[in-house]
Amino acid sequence: MEGLEAVHSDRIVIIGAGLGALYAALTLAPRPVVMISPDPLGQGASSAWAQGGVAAAMDAGDSPEAHAIDTTRAGAGTVDAEVAALVTREAREHILDLTTLGAPFDRTEDGGYVMSREAAHSFARVVRVKGDQAGAEIMRALIERVRATPSIQVIEGVMAEGLEVRDGTVTGVRLVSSAPEGSAAVLLRGSAVLMAGGGSAGLYAITTNPPRIRGQALGMAARAGAEIADAEFVQFHPTAMDVGEDPAPLATEALRGEGAILVNAAGARFMLDEHPDAELAPRDVVARAIFAQSQAGKRPLLDTRAAIGADITTLFPAVSSACARNGIDPTQEPIPVAAAAHYHMGGIATDLDGRSSLSGLWACGECASTGLHGANRLASNGLLEALVYARRAAEDVARAQGKTQEAAPVHLELNPGGEGADPALVASLRQCMTRNVGVVRNADGLRTALREIAALCAKQPTCESFQNICTAATMIAAAALLREESRGAHERSDFPETLPALAHRSRLTWDAAKTLRDSLLEAPLPHPETP
Repeated sequence: MEGLEAVHSDRIVIIGAGLGALYAALTLAPRPVVMISPDPLGQGASSAWAQGGVAAAMDAGDSPEAHAIDTTRAGAGTVDAEVAALVTREAREHILDLTTLGAPFDRTEDGGYVMSREAAHSFARVVRVKGDQAGAEIMRALIERVRATPSIQVIEGVMAEGLEVRDGTVTGVRLVSSAPEGSAAVLLRGSAVLMAGGGSAGLYAITTNPPRIRGQALGMAARAGAEIADAEFVQFHPTAMDVGEDPAPLATEALRGEGAILVNAAGARFMLDEHPDAELAPRDVVARAIFAQSQAGKRPLLDTRAAIGADITTLFPAVSSACARNGIDPTQEPIPVAAAAHYHMGGIATDLDGRSSLSGLWACGECASTGLHGANRLASNGLLEALVYARRAAEDVARAQGKTQEAAPVHLELNPGGEGADPALVASLRQCMTRNVGVVRNADGLRTALREIAALCAKQPTCESFQNICTAATMIAAAALLREESRGAHERSDFPETLPALAHRSRLTWDAAKTLRDSLLEAPLPHPETP
């Protein structure tokens, strides 16, 4: 990054503005931090769109041990047992902390927490807010606290596009304007960098993720040399609303927890033959069943009429609103659904304190891979993991920093210039991922994906943001090609068995993934869908 204008600061740099970023910033207070947010706080982060809630053993009849067992079972053999025990053990304290911070969790008349059961949980342990408003309401409470905390500086309208690494240590972040016209880059050097920049599911054409979430955090870290774990494991939510919107609105799993059923256009309830838990089977099982119905032209639908009826408007306002704007009355007709890329179990490999393989770089939230989720995330464990590791990473950064230092606010001057990702190329990449690296994969499709990604990448070689996106897509496709079995959310039609010898997490570097991708270019190159 020679020649870039550099801004030096004693502040800790937090990349991102979702739940993990906000919670980490509050944990670090009164240490001075600067948050880098592409959008105004509360907009553009997946956390704000989370409908289900936060999983935690809050009921006297439940236990962290039971929660850990469910987490491990859903993760299909690759969950880190130590991480599962740690996260589930700390869950209750984070719910209480969020309550203190102002999160308006649904409460019973006697003051207890209203608990919901979701798929693959053996107990009702999902704490909710206004039915399907958990993410938005928790974010609102944290944003209010962040705005009122003098040590936290928030810079909105700016995004990270690269990391500066010197002698194996992350020393700075390359920043540009997030406006469509972009800007020339500025290098911000802080006292430490915490990556909390979101997931990768927006790399797919059918996704529930906000428009800007395209794997940039993973791609940026990988290109800097960070090790990436479990990249092949992408969770597809079974019940995104199939109404033609991009992103697809989410029909929360809590609807099925309340008794909603899945039927096809003929009215057949197809999950009864798929799994003993029917609609409450693990997400990968339900997603594949939905996908199979769609592929067979049988039009899968979510029927809430008998179980929820008119109460859907008050219990699940986000779902009701999405139905209304698409001309669907869920009290009178079922909701069309499709499997959509929803959450990435893979990401920047971290230890128990959120440290990446690169000195000076910590990670939390969906861009990180801690080992909690394994091959298939248990419902509502995503927000929980973000909370636990945001605090752990923040506390570890504080220990590494030593004594709290004063720091002046960061002032950035972003001048005209730069290059934004070509929307047509991004659209082609997303179609490629859905077509070849989707719910069901095989070697031919994955090799095709890697060749197409390389071809698309070469069309905009100097655009850092597009290179980050292409890198994330490459990491996912390469890891999926290398795992020659089916496990959890990773389904290989050419390797349908789950192999005990492969019951471990995957690790991959950008150099290794790129070498694999480049080796395929010697074969005949298909014609990618480019503009």
